Amino acid sequence: MGQSYVGGFMPGHFREGVKWCEDIQTDALLITLEKDEKDFSPETRYKDYALNESLFHWESQNQTSETSPTGVRYRTHKDKDTHVLLFVRRYKKTDIGGPQPWMLLGPAEYVEHKGSKPMGIVWKLRHEIPADVWTYSAIAAG
Repeated sequence: MGQSYVGGFMPGHFREGVKWCEDIQTDALLITLEKDEKDFSPETRYKDYALNESLFHWESQNQTSETSPTGVRYRTHKDKDTHVLLFVRRYKKTDIGGPQPWMLLGPAEYVEHKGSKPMGIVWKLRHEIPADVWTYSAIAAG
């Protein structure tokens, strides 16, 4: 347990940025696009950004190799019938200091990856990224 559900409370902060939800066989990837130096160390300023309206580049945690159980689960999720959901927010905090809410971009499928520890994974989203998210994601890509 411990994960959110539709209509339930979604925590504003997950320290790791990923959550494996065993009972529904789903990886929730929680992505903050613009990573402020005071909130993110150099080791956790992952390169996460939209490549276009349906492809998203995401970096795994630093300890995730392509041969680790988590890396294999990401790469083979379709064959193993597990799911990946991408959640994004522009900033960690709102203007008034509370956590910025997450926006569900929807289900995603593995396309390819480069590297290991971290893995740079390209995900194909089932639904197009909203225009405003695409705009600030491109800014975050820098």
